[in-house]
Amino acid sequence: MSGGSAAAAGLGLRSGSYGSLPAAVGGSGGARKAGARGWALRGEKERLQLLHRALRLVGRRRAGVLLLLAVASAAVFCSLFAVVKDDSSSISIVNNYEVPNAIQKSVYPSTTRPLMMSGNQYSSVVNKIELPNRIHLSYANFTHPCESFSVPPALVDKKRTGPRPCPVCYVSVDQAFALMPLEASPSHVLKNLNYISEDGIIANLSSQGSGFGGHPSLEQRNKSFDISESMTVHCGFVRGKKPGQGTGFDIKDDDLLEMEQCRELVVASAIFGNYDMIQHPRNISEFSKANACFYMFVDEETEAYVKNSSSLYNNNKVGLWRLVVVRNLPYEDPRRTGKIPKLLLHRLFPNVRFSVWIDAKLELVADPYLLLERFLWRKNATFAISRHYKRFDVFEEAEANKAAGKYDNASIDYQIEFYRNEGLSHYSPAKFPITSDVPEGCVIIREHIPITNLFTCLWFNEVDRFTSRDQISFSTVRDKIRARVGWMPEMFLDCERRNFVVQAYHRELLEQMIASGRRPPSTTDAPPSRKLRPGSRKAPPSKKPSVKRKKEKSSSRRRVPKPVAAGMGAM
Repeated sequence: MSGGSAAAAGLGLRSGSYGSLPAAVGGSGGARKAGARGWALRGEKERLQLLHRALRLVGRRRAGVLLLLAVASAAVFCSLFAVVKDDSSSISIVNNYEVPNAIQKSVYPSTTRPLMMSGNQYSSVVNKIELPNRIHLSYANFTHPCESFSVPPALVDKKRTGPRPCPVCYVSVDQAFALMPLEASPSHVLKNLNYISEDGIIANLSSQGSGFGGHPSLEQRNKSFDISESMTVHCGFVRGKKPGQGTGFDIKDDDLLEMEQCRELVVASAIFGNYDMIQHPRNISEFSKANACFYMFVDEETEAYVKNSSSLYNNNKVGLWRLVVVRNLPYEDPRRTGKIPKLLLHRLFPNVRFSVWIDAKLELVADPYLLLERFLWRKNATFAISRHYKRFDVFEEAEANKAAGKYDNASIDYQIEFYRNEGLSHYSPAKFPITSDVPEGCVIIREHIPITNLFTCLWFNEVDRFTSRDQISFSTVRDKIRARVGWMPEMFLDCERRNFVVQAYHRELLEQMIASGRRPPSTTDAPPSRKLRPGSRKAPPSKKPSVKRKKEKSSSRRRVPKPVAAGMGAM
């Protein structure tokens, strides 16, 4: 690879698009094993037929049948042994489209292996494990099976230039749990973080922001970036006794008590204004079902819709999701309200160590412990978020938001001009090791320590003060903190994000498509670049078919919408 292309790959610059990539890198190892096993079984069958003919010639039919059964049994036993051996692999290179089928058994074994348990305890359903009993692996003394893995170059496909997933190398769930750090990561400079409450301030109603955020003045906002060992900052929930009690964004006491019991990992999402359909996580291990918390925050409108439309609703649960109804919402805009659980999970779950935030439009298709290991622990990171697949520059992001009508143009222009006056500049490779100024903020993976909590508090304050478009304010908060303490979030490839989440349609758009008689293209269908097999559904013809193609075109051919790549759609 030339120096220029290497730099482009390092920055994630697009030289092509990801298509249907093999499930294993460095040669299709899985395919070779399956092919070899198929040839072995075919050869075994031919040998059995030959043996049967020989036995018939010597007239020993009874003995032949017995011998035939014995050989067949041995062949079946050997093939089963080979399958079990393959399925016990501790490494899986996963392509988004293959998760539900091919690697289900190898990544998420149905029986928990010894790494998770002490002594000879084996169980298909794992209860919560006390720390003294767990087996711990250290990265310093562990030969990581994904050490030599690298994302393969994008396949160039002129017919499909949009974003798509790429392979990601995961360890097994039990190894991921064993690699979890026993102690919290060190927090840069900041050791003690407190939050401003109504008792300690007099709200300045002339300042920007909201009552929920405490109307911080510009002076208070600037001072919050002066990081010291002990700090007190605005971080929402200014009123009331504690987050969720008389603060706006109010939650029942029973729910708050249960949220406080969540200790290790929370997977969270939210739907306000009945904007999205609930997406159910897939491929979640029994261990994660028993040890991780899955919370979906909804308003009363969304709760009523779920109760009437979902057959899975039962006692405030829908599948894995535990529904928490939020009342007295602090904002009229559902999207701005959604930023509260998205950025302030550490305030809602004060005892949690790690969190994975998933926008409601996304379906999680990988175990959350695999995500923690891959994007945090393996990289010694405390905060991970994917970068936008196409835009790296905040100014370009602002123009795209205006063109799409995401927010009123005057407010976006005001925010951008404010940041420009503070020193915001266009993105360029000269900013390396910063690889992008624009995140794809629909997934956030983080450890709850003071510095990451401060980052999301200050990020939320920008969302409360300016527009709700958090992609615009992300780089300003990041750069101010980095300039003072040297910490910044880890930004991974967008194609890696698309590996473990699949994007669905917003509820309103989905219902419109169904009402009009159109079949929504499935985000889990085979990639459009995959070759069509004989007899399979054909793709729609190009807009300007040739004269010859027009003549050959059958009048009975059905026009089918082109499948949408996983993760495409409204951002």
